[in-house]
Amino acid sequence: MLEPTGPLPPEIYWRRRALAIGAAVVVLGLIVWFIASLGGGSEDQQSQPAGVVSAVNPTPTPSSSPSQEDDSEADSSGAGSGGAASSGGGSGSTGSGASGSGASGSDTAVSGSGGNSNAPAPVVGNQCSDQSLAIKATPDKPSYRVGEEPGFTVVITNISAQECQRDVGAGLQRVLVSTLDDQRIWSNTDCFPDAQSDLRTFGPGEQAGFTVKWSGTNSIPGCGEERVPVGPGSYKVIAQLGELRSSPEPFNMTT
Repeated sequence: MLEPTGPLPPEIYWRRRALAIGAAVVVLGLIVWFIASLGGGSEDQQSQPAGVVSAVNPTPTPSSSPSQEDDSEADSSGAGSGGAASSGGGSGSTGSGASGSGASGSDTAVSGSGGNSNAPAPVVGNQCSDQSLAIKATPDKPSYRVGEEPGFTVVITNISAQECQRDVGAGLQRVLVSTLDDQRIWSNTDCFPDAQSDLRTFGPGEQAGFTVKWSGTNSIPGCGEERVPVGPGSYKVIAQLGELRSSPEPFNMTT
């Protein structure tokens, strides 16, 4: 039965049988290889647990150092504690100011609620316009002796019918002393230009009062020259908040 039979020569039938057997061997080999590869892949998957993710330790970030407090002491001539605002038409209450050294006495910045001079200025939504406020500076006495320290009271009043807010910090308030013929003598911000913020809310008719002391010496912006005591004569004081200025109030220095 193995002998090929047919009209063709036997060699042709043997070649066909050899080709068929070779093809069958190749197909069988491919099947075996495919099954083996499937088995190997399953073993690899079993060797690695599903869902395992290797963690990478991030480089530790050094903790920020605590903020350093300013180790320099505040100049004794800085602004003192704030004066509380009072409602109604009466005079506003005044706060005490810390005194500072001068050539012949002490000056003080306008007293007000102390703030951080490095803090940004507060954002005011309903800011009091200059037209809605009135400012007044009043000497504590009509006359002072040379060598005395004149004191002035500054009162800011909301003259509008609406509640509003205004930064009345010491650096924004200026108290100026000059002669009656407008020769500039002194300003509280010459030697203490500290722009501290003091945001106040003013109801209609509400006031805020502040005090300031003058050493009785001259000064210039930056406080760069030697301060000399003023002599006897007639002077006037003006308070200013931004562009808002008070009427001048006269006083005298006597011997």
